[in-house]
Amino acid sequence: MLYDFLKRFAVRPLLRIFFRVKISGVENIPVDSAAILASNHLSVCDSVFLPAKLDRTVIFLAKEEYFTGTGLKGRITAWFFRSINQIPMDRSGGEGSAKSLKSALDALADGQLLGIYPEGTRSPDGRLYRAKLGVAKLALEAGVPVIPVGMIGTNKVQPIGQRLPHPGKVEIRIGQPLRFDPERYPHPSDDPKVLREVADSIRRAINELSGQSYVDVYAPRKAPAGSKP
Repeated sequence: MLYDFLKRFAVRPLLRIFFRVKISGVENIPVDSAAILASNHLSVCDSVFLPAKLDRTVIFLAKEEYFTGTGLKGRITAWFFRSINQIPMDRSGGEGSAKSLKSALDALADGQLLGIYPEGTRSPDGRLYRAKLGVAKLALEAGVPVIPVGMIGTNKVQPIGQRLPHPGKVEIRIGQPLRFDPERYPHPSDDPKVLREVADSIRRAINELSGQSYVDVYAPRKAPAGSKP
């Protein structure tokens, strides 16, 4: 499989040469059952560092724009993201988002590890933002544990707007699985209050691992004026 080949013979050797990556909590990853890896999102390279350091394959939800570019660059980008097991995520809502959710649920039903960024986009300034309800809906629909992940330093090695990462230090902290009792949290649920409670609990677990300052609003697409990454 191309994914495994790239991870073993390309990505991992490059990481060993150019980056100092410290990872902890790997024992919290299930050996062969489904789970959701819910991580903060600081850089494009988050989706490279985390799966490269795990033995199991991780399937990530990635924004649809990565798959719909035009011209040679667009085709290469789409090929690359498909090669590293990324699933297009339609963030517009409605039918498109429902199809993306179905693809994610299918992956979990097959016993896969699914990576998701609850904030819905990269942090524009290094702070942690409010989790969207999609992560809660997915967790309750699938009925699988959610494993919080804190990525630290990826925004330093590849800030927003930088095409390639530069050598540096990265830390990955993997927390203990979160399980949501179906007696308290119906599986599935469309109740906004239930979904908000679950999403917030996932965000808090991520926050404890990442140590970021928290902003209780949804992440903007662009960095606020005067902010620093």
